[in-house]
Amino acid sequence: MVELRGELRENEPLARHTSWRVGGPARRFYRPADAADLTAFLEVLDPDEPLLWIGLGSNLLVGDLGFAGTVIQTQGCLTGLRRCGETGVFAEAGTSCAKLARFAARHDLVGVEFLAGIPGTMGGALSMNAGAWGGETWTHVARVRTIDRGGVVRVRGREDFTVGYREVKGPSGEWFLDVELGLAPGDGPAGLARIRELLDRRSRSQPIGLPSCGSVFRNPPGDHAARLIEAQGLKGYRMGGAQVSEKHANFIINTGRASAADIAGLIEHVQSVVERASGIRLMPEVRRVAGAGA
Repeated sequence: MVELRGELRENEPLARHTSWRVGGPARRFYRPADAADLTAFLEVLDPDEPLLWIGLGSNLLVGDLGFAGTVIQTQGCLTGLRRCGETGVFAEAGTSCAKLARFAARHDLVGVEFLAGIPGTMGGALSMNAGAWGGETWTHVARVRTIDRGGVVRVRGREDFTVGYREVKGPSGEWFLDVELGLAPGDGPAGLARIRELLDRRSRSQPIGLPSCGSVFRNPPGDHAARLIEAQGLKGYRMGGAQVSEKHANFIINTGRASAADIAGLIEHVQSVVERASGIRLMPEVRRVAGAGA
């Protein structure tokens, strides 16, 4: 019998682990000690067990009934971060995007300053090609390692993935374990100044400090989701405890007592109102996990 070193919980409320602060319990919740422990856990996991991977839970809407399977959390454990060669950075999937951005700048490597404003981990950034202020994650990917539900680790290059706007398609049944980024040498202090500038812009334009998932909808070609939502007078619109932010229309916040059903209903209402008025169907960035109301 393999001795696991991670932390296993049963009936763990996922509202504790999502940035919206909603979501019912996971039947099982595992935080591995490290990559080797994660491999050992997956090797003994029932192959039919439903599996959900989360980092900071910032792009995730879990239903009120929770998740009838096993959740694996990478944040707080798979956080390895180091320089790799002259211009590379290696980061495990649970490394926060903001930490990686600052690490790169402090080592006089530039190009990923935009990651400082993304409230998630590198695993999530790789999964959705996260971006902001004109930058995108996969522009800088040299290679990744993935792990499947049997614990098999593979090295893959960019050619193994189809990468688009907020969308990445790759081999089925594999999850990102770590990444090597290829960056450009540059002025580290200038990079840190750029990070401070971007974070200041973010704090002035977004509802920082309130429970949200970040941007809810993708920007349609040639337009902005926030403009389309605001044009319909939806800023401040509430459904139960969920509200379209009065500061940024592409954010939905939990005012304190929102359910997943409230948030899901508000997402659908915004889609419907905008589509009736403009003919544009806004596509959510957020990933929804089955459960009541979601």
